[in-house]
Amino acid sequence: MDRSTALKSLLLAVQQYRASRTALNATKLQKQVEELSGLQVDWLLSSGQVLPTECVSGLVELIGNQNTSPDLSGTIVSLLAQLAGDDCSRQILHSSFSLTSSLASVLHRYSATPAEPLVLQSLQVLQKLTYHTQVSPSTSYIHELLAFLITNIQSQDDDIIMPCLGVMANLCRDNPALQSHIKSLEQLKPFYRSLINFLAHNSLTVVVFALSILASLTLNEKVGEKLFDAKNIHQTFQLVFNIVVNGDGTLTRKYSVDLLVDLLRNPKIAEYLSRYQHFSACVTQVLGLLQSKDPDSAAKVLELLLAVCRVSGLRPLLCQVVFRPVGAKVRVGRTNKAEPGLALVQWLSAPVEGGERCALQTLELLQELLEEALESTSDSALSFLEMLLPVLLGLLDQGGMDLRQRCRRTTRVTRLLLTLCARDSSRSLVSRHLSAPLLLSQAESLMSCPVRASDADLSQLSADSLLKTVELMSRLRQQVPDMETGFYRTLQDQRMVGPLALALTSHHRELVQTGLSLLLEATPLPDFPSLTLGESIAANNAYRQREAELAVKHAPLQEVPPLRSSGSFLDVSVGSGGGGVGGLVEKIQTHLELQDPTKEPRVSDIIEVYEQQLATFASKESRLQDLLEAKALALSQADRLIAQYHFQRAQAEAEARQLGSLLKEAERRREDLQVELSSQVLEVERSRADMEELLQHNARLQRDSEEHQALKGAYNASLNRLGDGERQLKELQAAHGSLSRHADSQKKSLEALQQQHDRTLVLLDQRQQELLSLQARLQQKDADLTQLQGALQEQQQQGREKDGEKRALEETLDLLKKELNKTEQARKEASIKASSLELQKSQLEAKLQQKEEELSKHSAMIAMIHSLSSGKMKNDVNLSL
Repeated sequence: MDRSTALKSLLLAVQQYRASRTALNATKLQKQVEELSGLQVDWLLSSGQVLPTECVSGLVELIGNQNTSPDLSGTIVSLLAQLAGDDCSRQILHSSFSLTSSLASVLHRYSATPAEPLVLQSLQVLQKLTYHTQVSPSTSYIHELLAFLITNIQSQDDDIIMPCLGVMANLCRDNPALQSHIKSLEQLKPFYRSLINFLAHNSLTVVVFALSILASLTLNEKVGEKLFDAKNIHQTFQLVFNIVVNGDGTLTRKYSVDLLVDLLRNPKIAEYLSRYQHFSACVTQVLGLLQSKDPDSAAKVLELLLAVCRVSGLRPLLCQVVFRPVGAKVRVGRTNKAEPGLALVQWLSAPVEGGERCALQTLELLQELLEEALESTSDSALSFLEMLLPVLLGLLDQGGMDLRQRCRRTTRVTRLLLTLCARDSSRSLVSRHLSAPLLLSQAESLMSCPVRASDADLSQLSADSLLKTVELMSRLRQQVPDMETGFYRTLQDQRMVGPLALALTSHHRELVQTGLSLLLEATPLPDFPSLTLGESIAANNAYRQREAELAVKHAPLQEVPPLRSSGSFLDVSVGSGGGGVGGLVEKIQTHLELQDPTKEPRVSDIIEVYEQQLATFASKESRLQDLLEAKALALSQADRLIAQYHFQRAQAEAEARQLGSLLKEAERRREDLQVELSSQVLEVERSRADMEELLQHNARLQRDSEEHQALKGAYNASLNRLGDGERQLKELQAAHGSLSRHADSQKKSLEALQQQHDRTLVLLDQRQQELLSLQARLQQKDADLTQLQGALQEQQQQGREKDGEKRALEETLDLLKKELNKTEQARKEASIKASSLELQKSQLEAKLQQKEEELSKHSAMIAMIHSLSSGKMKNDVNLSL
């Protein structure tokens, strides 16, 4: 059975069980739930489909109902545990379906029998749901859940203590509101004593849970100061690092890393760790964990290293461990504990399946560490760079992955390379390994990738990745050959307009600065589309203004209160009647206050009736609120779509006007070409009429054709004088068309063309001589500069004896530097002119090819004439002579 059929059958079974809670319907529903559990349902909720949402909503409502049997509830909880397999699904179950409240109500319902299997199942699912999730104190049954957890943590049942500790650690972490509620409870001191006793437990997981709860509740109080003071903190560090390295599994390592990250937020504890004498050994052992192939474990280790790296006192110590000198013959694929830096490169060079997150974390960590290490320019860091750079460039050259992942990876890699380019020593290493075609192909592929306009996140990622790549080209254009010309050519590409417009209108400061720096480089270029960039920026601003206006216009519709769980009542009014559930409760209370105490049985009957009515009103109000939220969301989406339609329609009208103008221009050019074609037809007819006369001069025409071929080869050799050559080609065409009437003038024209060609060759030789002389002068200047620098060093050694000569040489050196700067500026201008001349060259080559095609047509005509006249040439040769 496929998933779609199973979901439809499950939804039907849920509806039947709601309508009639019989044993037969319960059995059918349990069977459908078990069948769906046997399928792959990990990513079912994150797909966003309607059918899974309806099924999960019905199942969550059933487990929150006290009339549902424990066996059926246990089967449903097992299925929900499978659905909570990824972070996105857990967040959906917590926020959209209020599963946390439903499970808390189940625990409250079975609080008297904690040995029930459903209790342990619910606790395990709650531990998944609440990890890295903020739970509000106003959540239904949250206070009852806290009381249940505290009571069972102080019990003697080891089976239930561990999941209760895990859920409590999740609820307390980064949640000041719940922490305040727990501290206000009466049984707080016995609870603290129980947690402290757990620190001597034989299970490392229990120890980590207890330490996490104590750190969350007592870190900034007197109890925490005693527990984490200078005497005990070193033992705590040793304990936590041992748990990270030798933990019971991924779960224990995950919570121990979270505990260390929380402790490092405290400045005093961070200072204690910087003075911890075994810190380097502990970090080396932690880095050894990266040699495993488990991406979840490696992600937590990298998260810990990033937290350590963000502490200013610990980052230099971490650099010393990571950039420890390695052997010269060690390859990337063979790491060992003596070389911890290679373990990081392992996740870049050969990431396992699911290790993309680890690769991104590794790039971020290396950027932090190298930024710190390059300030001291240690030899170990430079040798590490020699090994790292080929791996980084290999990441840029990889293809076949999702566009979003590729953009994220390219952005991180280029950002790291830009960090390396901030120092002269590392920039020289990068320039030696990096080639211009790699970055040019990377930029071309990013500009060519199709991105939908509706996917704003992917558009921003693609623009950021492209701009970082172009910024890296700008940094290395002086050091890498052919990089400068490619950089200017990329800036003048029309496809750069969109990313530049997104950068200049972004709210990220770094992206705006990158866009401005590239804009300053691109503005002086002759073919930069500045007008198109301005229109794109204006369109982006107009679109954002329209979105802001729509958000302000429909803000009251979006303030509808969120859905509550099925076990709680809503406090909003129903609508037109003016009195909702809250007003009804007030009427009941007022009515009960006026009742006679002697009529207690009558009042209890009334209360039961009103309770049924309250439940009915709550159900109706919940449905109305769902409809209101759906209508508000649909209205907001419709307004957004209307705004997008108006924007796209304006763009389409502008494009239509532009296409209309282009069509008119094409029609005008077609008419001109038609006139030219008519003239060419008349010329052909005239050529046919003069065929007899051309036959008499066939030998001379053949000789002229050979001379023309020689002239065409010489013309191709002098492309820098293409204008003069084109004029000569036109003269040759005119002379070729009137050979019969102007034989003598044709010979004179050929001689003139030969003289012009000779002058062109002489001028070309002069330009080459001038270029060689300029190169010789530049080499002489470089030699003079080198010689003067050596003389300056000798004069510095002599010191006080030749101060006058030193000043004279310094003045000469300044003059030479100015000349060198002028030469460098002239070289930059020449590169810009070269990029423009390449465009002109392509256009002129196209024109030249067209002219050559016309010459080939004339040559074919001459050959045809020659073939037709081959029979008569013997008789006419004497006349021709």
